[in-house]
Amino acid sequence: MSAVSKRRPGRRPGSADTRGEILAAARRVFAEKGFDKATVRGIAREAKVDPALVHHYFETKEGMFAAAMRLPVSPDTVIPVLLEGPREEIGERLVRLLLTVTASPETREPMVALIRSAMTNEQAAAMMREFITNALLYQVADRLEVPHLRIEAAFAQMFGAVLGRYVLKLEPLASADPEELVELLAPTIQRYFTG
Repeated sequence: MSAVSKRRPGRRPGSADTRGEILAAARRVFAEKGFDKATVRGIAREAKVDPALVHHYFETKEGMFAAAMRLPVSPDTVIPVLLEGPREEIGERLVRLLLTVTASPETREPMVALIRSAMTNEQAAAMMREFITNALLYQVADRLEVPHLRIEAAFAQMFGAVLGRYVLKLEPLASADPEELVELLAPTIQRYFTG
């Protein structure tokens, strides 16, 4: 039996940065097909690796999207944080989480870049819309049995706060203490979840 036929599927020979190549392939596939129509198999095919190798590096398509788009968090980490704890505190958890994630430039800048892209490019907007709604918002809404409209309204409220604070840099919103913003925004966000 030759060495070629004994080779296991997955990583192709000669590549030191398979994870990086998978991410590059994922960016191309997500850009071409959007989040919903992109598949792990299609990304593996584009990267010329076995789908099992893609799963080795990225447990879920959502995690791969977050890594490919350089998002600071993945739904796999956000959803449990939002769902843990009393329902009457979800507004506070959501606001605090978003303010924590956007507090440092390393985590804020990729989010702001995606927001800017979505505002000027319909393909980027569609990809962001599909990801945000299907991989995050609707997952939380369905588990909490909250209508999709309510969770989208809560997201829009927080999206506006991030836009005003970091893109438009409205004052005093841009320099407000995070705890002051939690106190201000959490009751409004909470209303979307508990009526």
